[in-house]
Amino acid sequence: MINKIVQSVAEALAGVRDGATVLIGGFGSVGQPDALIEGLIEQGAKDLTCVANNAGAGHTGLARLMELGRVRKIICSFPRSQGSVVFEELYKAGRIELEIVPQGTMAERMRAAGAGIPAFFTATSVGTPLARGKEEREFGGRTYVMEHALKGDVALVEGWEADRWGNLTYNQSGRNFNPVMAMAADLTIAQVQHLRDLGALDPEKVATPGIFVNRVVRVDRGAPWA
Repeated sequence: MINKIVQSVAEALAGVRDGATVLIGGFGSVGQPDALIEGLIEQGAKDLTCVANNAGAGHTGLARLMELGRVRKIICSFPRSQGSVVFEELYKAGRIELEIVPQGTMAERMRAAGAGIPAFFTATSVGTPLARGKEEREFGGRTYVMEHALKGDVALVEGWEADRWGNLTYNQSGRNFNPVMAMAADLTIAQVQHLRDLGALDPEKVATPGIFVNRVVRVDRGAPWA
């Protein structure tokens, strides 16, 4: 019997290794798997490459993981945002690497990884420092730059509902990067607000089929609606 539901965040994060590339869902705090990030801090993996929309804020979550010296490199679209004090201090001190990727390009790089596409061409970043060292080609009289797929060893995502097969729904804008990240990793771990019986999820609302999900843990975030 397929049952991807685990009983604790610690169990969900078991086996995440040092040096892993970790995809972290969310757009700022919306759709961010906070409990899984805190669990990763407790789990102890280090020398990580983290892929996220931004570089964290304050001194919690991803920012805390960086502050503890556990992140070697951050790949993101918005490294500087309100409250990104930890990243700025680490970067100025030369203690963390940064790869800036335009937001749409980052999403497409992960979607490509999930679809088995090794690379693609895009006009985004042509003529900017972000295109330096990358292959360029001309199609239809326009220049494009080649971008490689971005695959993770682990994806940490937040869903709204799940069943024991790992099928996931998302709550409105909480969907954001989560579905493409779920597809782009060898090990996808989802925290969800609700667990549903098999067959109870509306198939039209399932954005991430269970084939892409390895572990599911329920985390009650106190949302008042069912």
